[in-house]
Amino acid sequence: MAKITAAEVNKLRQTTGAGMMDCKKALVEADGDFDKAIEILRKKGQKVAANRADRDSSEGAAIAKVNDDNTQGVIISLNCETDFVAKNESFVKLATELADLALGFDSKDDFLAASFNGMTVSDKLTEQTGVIGEKIEIGSFEKLSAPFVGSYIHAGNKIATLVGLSANVDGAAEAAKDVAMQAAAMNPVALNEEGVDQSVIDKEIEIAKDQLRQEGKPEEMLDNIAKGKLKRFFKDNTLVNQDFIKDSKQSVAQYVKSVNGDLTVTGFSRVALG
Repeated sequence: MAKITAAEVNKLRQTTGAGMMDCKKALVEADGDFDKAIEILRKKGQKVAANRADRDSSEGAAIAKVNDDNTQGVIISLNCETDFVAKNESFVKLATELADLALGFDSKDDFLAASFNGMTVSDKLTEQTGVIGEKIEIGSFEKLSAPFVGSYIHAGNKIATLVGLSANVDGAAEAAKDVAMQAAAMNPVALNEEGVDQSVIDKEIEIAKDQLRQEGKPEEMLDNIAKGKLKRFFKDNTLVNQDFIKDSKQSVAQYVKSVNGDLTVTGFSRVALG
């Protein structure tokens, strides 16, 4: 039987993130073969992953990253089962490293198949499921491209947003950050009226009409009053029409125009956990 040194155990721990005792057991089982020990730990992860496949993984860390020239951004959420794990420093570090990698991919499937520290992202998630003992997976994967992209991550990594602007002008970075904070705080359903799904509009009109009937309003007046209520819904729930949280006297669209007369918001993404 090979003699297992503390240095070998530590090296395996650094490579996999597994606990000291798990690393020692794997090295003993592998008779000191480092690669075989990694494989043993990975198989343990697969076993844990299979046992926890039906668990709810609604906690985690949502991380937004933007490329160097601010033309592309990505949000990923690294999901886990408990808030305790979500707040762990090494878990947040892994989520951040994965988000950096995700910038180079256009789809979640391509990202999961990408190489990460000598294995695929998918295999890394399985490995970490074994290490941590909770279901670990990529929940959200959102990409955004625009002439200028800004990002915001709310304290605690529970909400991350991206915002696209129509041009990279003076003041674009601050404007994008402000609007990204707006999207995080106010949770708009769409960028503007055109982005609201017809089924949502129909539902809002029906709710408004039901309320009006209960108030005793005559049937012939319902359509017009409901349209007014729908306008209010658009104002409260579409990003560019919302009151700007830093100055409620202007809308988000008006705020952006105050930075530059031709500047508009072209898109946004928002991911929230918990």
